[in-house]
Amino acid sequence: MKRVGFKMKLLPGFEAEYKKRHDLLWPDLQNLLKANGIRDYSIFLDEETNYLFAILSIGDVHLLELLPENAIMKSWWAHMKDIMESNPDNSPVSIPLKELFYMS
Repeated sequence: MKRVGFKMKLLPGFEAEYKKRHDLLWPDLQNLLKANGIRDYSIFLDEETNYLFAILSIGDVHLLELLPENAIMKSWWAHMKDIMESNPDNSPVSIPLKELFYMS
């Protein structure tokens, strides 16, 4: 399994809404992520900067490249674009992070 970390940015004042939407994560989206091998997916918030830090485990990182073409993923991005920094295609602005330390 490969661990992948990235950061995104939440717009100010939307912490509760972001949490609510993820607490009600669409079953189809959850199934899509799991079908593509994503496991142990966590998202943390830095309350001082509104940066979201995400980390997940995946067997084949190339499967992540397929997700942007999926209609479920595109619908989720459209659902989230009003509360996050987003690209023109509605995907969240996502910055890959380099892992420097891991202890199992």
